[in-house]
Amino acid sequence: MNEIQLEKVEFEPGKSFKLFSPRLRNTFLWHYHPEFELVYVEADAGIRHVGSHVSGYTQSDLVFIGSNLPHLNFDYRLRSDYQQVVIQLRVNFLGEAIQVSPELAAIKQLFKKSASGISFYGATKQQASKRLKQLHELPSFEQLIELLDIFQFLATSSEFEILNDDHLSIQFFLKDKIRMGAIYEYIDANYNLKPDVNIVAQKVNLTTPAFCRYFKRQTNMTFTDFVNQYRIDLAKNLLMQDKNITEVCYSVGFESLSYFNRLFNKIVGKNPSAFKKTWHHSSTDKQLSA
Repeated sequence: MNEIQLEKVEFEPGKSFKLFSPRLRNTFLWHYHPEFELVYVEADAGIRHVGSHVSGYTQSDLVFIGSNLPHLNFDYRLRSDYQQVVIQLRVNFLGEAIQVSPELAAIKQLFKKSASGISFYGATKQQASKRLKQLHELPSFEQLIELLDIFQFLATSSEFEILNDDHLSIQFFLKDKIRMGAIYEYIDANYNLKPDVNIVAQKVNLTTPAFCRYFKRQTNMTFTDFVNQYRIDLAKNLLMQDKNITEVCYSVGFESLSYFNRLFNKIVGKNPSAFKKTWHHSSTDKQLSA
């Protein structure tokens, strides 16, 4: 596993942005780049790691990432099929216009907020994602106009979450030499057993106390909380496949069904039974309306 990487983004001649659909599910790409990035991913459940923010997403995710903000690829370790649209923008995407044009004031603020990472939800995510998936059908100039309109739409929405509330020290991440990939790899291989913080600390050549401090600073979570959230994200995926709740509980590493139910409710906001029922109800509605 490599340490944090500077991704070199290459643009086609005559293009101010790059539109593509990467497939990197088996690659741990903990990286950063000067270019802004808008990411939409459609999948059962996955990991969102942007700056020091770590959480899971279900069904889909729409995130706007600012310049040099470290992040993990959103399709890392996805176990089922998925769709992804990524747009990377040149650093000077709008040139001086964004500084002097009052019509672009809202977009200017959006780009400023993106320094901490922005996640969109609700109708905003639904409508924006539909437009993003259709971008490739347009000629180059129309793509640019549509993209500006999408940014204006996002900029004027109230359905968003700032992912890093505290002032994010980019330099801390850029100077970091610990291999987060080794940590993810260990958790992914041992989540259903009993992940040992002492073992993973040894893997990254730290004492256990030093590792715990490092990990908390990297993710704003303890190692135990992170493992539990990882398990719950996997449990959501299994429940969406109509697996039995008790079977899911033990398959992701929990030894107590009551504890699994309590923790699931705390992280997801509803118990496993309600989550499963809601998911299958929404899936049925989508099939009927298709």
